Amino acid sequence: MIGVFCGSSTSADEKYMTLARDAGAAIAEAGFGIVYGGSRNGLMGAAADAALKKNAKVIGVIPHFLKEKEVAHTGLAELHLTHGMHERQVGIAERADGFLVLPGGLGTLAEFFEVLTWRQLKLHDKPIALMNKGGYWDSLLAFLRHSADEKFLYQDHKSLFTVLENTENLKVFLSGL
Repeated sequence: MIGVFCGSSTSADEKYMTLARDAGAAIAEAGFGIVYGGSRNGLMGAAADAALKKNAKVIGVIPHFLKEKEVAHTGLAELHLTHGMHERQVGIAERADGFLVLPGGLGTLAEFFEVLTWRQLKLHDKPIALMNKGGYWDSLLAFLRHSADEKFLYQDHKSLFTVLENTENLKVFLSGL
């Protein structure tokens, strides 16, 4: 299973929706399923739907309060309910063999930094990939370089995750898992 972190915004540009669909399809074609935040909206829903169309197993992990807002995807193999966001992140991480971070906002950043920190602390050694198609994450990558330059991160922090530029890079990443 690949843990997919991405935005649920319904206002995201179509290029990001296409990226999410392409990523979901590539994950399924590589023989993996997806475990993600369980939403039917935005990039989350697009990635899940694309994987489902390729007959991949898709598992959602969503807090009760989001399910009550009727954002939960109803066509998944499994939908696990949690009490809060942190429990959701743990539920995704426990089920994942690796992680893919697509464009998103604060929730996506929280998920990325959580699994990244756990990897730095050697709480897991699962691979993490950051999809930077079109330079979406360039500012974040610059911030991480700055943090390393200022000695808040070790210079080898870059070894904790892989930056992917396109779906072809994703396919290569997945083939190594």
